[in-house]
Formats: sequence, C-alpha cells, structure tokens
Amino acid sequence: MQISSRRLKRLMNVWPPFIGAGIRVQSISDDFTSALVRMRLTKLNRNYVGTHFGGSLSAMTDPFFMMLALQQFGRDYVVWDKAAEIEFVAPGRSTVYAHFELPASAVNEIRQATEDGSKALPWFDVDITAEDGSMIARVRRQLYVRRKPARVGQSVF
Repeated sequence: MQISSRRLKRLMNVWPPFIGAGIRVQSISDDFTSALVRMRLTKLNRNYVGTHFGGSLSAMTDPFFMMLALQQFGRDYVVWDKAAEIEFVAPGRSTVYAHFELPASAVNEIRQATEDGSKALPWFDVDITAEDGSMIARVRRQLYVRRKPARVGQSVF
C-alpha cells in the first residue's frame, strides 16, 4: 500500500491502540527512511508503580520498521514483523521518544539478498529515550522480507 508520509502519520495518530496508549507520531520522513514517535506518561499508560507500562513502550515501536520498509520496498515485496526483543534500562517517568531509522542502504542490501526469492530476516534497533536523552529501553525488531514471485506474463524488473 503506497501512501504519503503525511497521510500515514495522520492515520497512525488516530489508530485506536495508539490513542489509548498516548502514542503520537511526531514525524515520518517523505522518503520513509525515518520516523519519530512520542509517548507522554498518562494515567492510561502507567504501570502499578507509576512509570511507563512496558507493553506501551513496546507498542510504540511495533509497526514502524515494517511500515517504513513496506513503503520503501513497494508492492513487489512481502514485509512482516517477525520478532521483537526489549530490554528495560530505566523507569520511564516522563515523555519518551523513539527515533526509527531505516536507511536506503539497508533496504538495498535486503533487496540484493532477496533477489533470487530468498527471505531475509534483518534486525533493526531503536532506543526509547526520555526527554533528557537518557535511555529508558533498547528495542530490537526483526522483519521478514521476501520478494513476491512474478505473476505469469509479468516482468520482475
């Protein structure tokens, strides 16, 4: 699904799971190589001890590498989230941020690796930081990427 970065940002900001967790997309670059996401600490996303709920911290990183990849790869590829790891480093007591980067060079490497129809399972890292820049959590997300087989009569190039 090709969509403008502005439209994707607007849609993500009215997506019910993000609204409930207080997650807001601040920006998505026009070339889909980066995104910035913010989550304020609210009564709806606090845990038992009053800090950011770990599930909300994980949720704020959930779709972004997949969406950035989908937009860069286009319709000829299947892209799915496959796995995630999160390491909680410090309690989140204020607004937190996640800055996602998926450079075109990484996409090109994956294209080359999947040119013959093989799947690729790349990992991408994103840090969740507090307003002062301190580390709250480290997140790793794995994508599944495979080139779609060409249809009969359709060129793969």
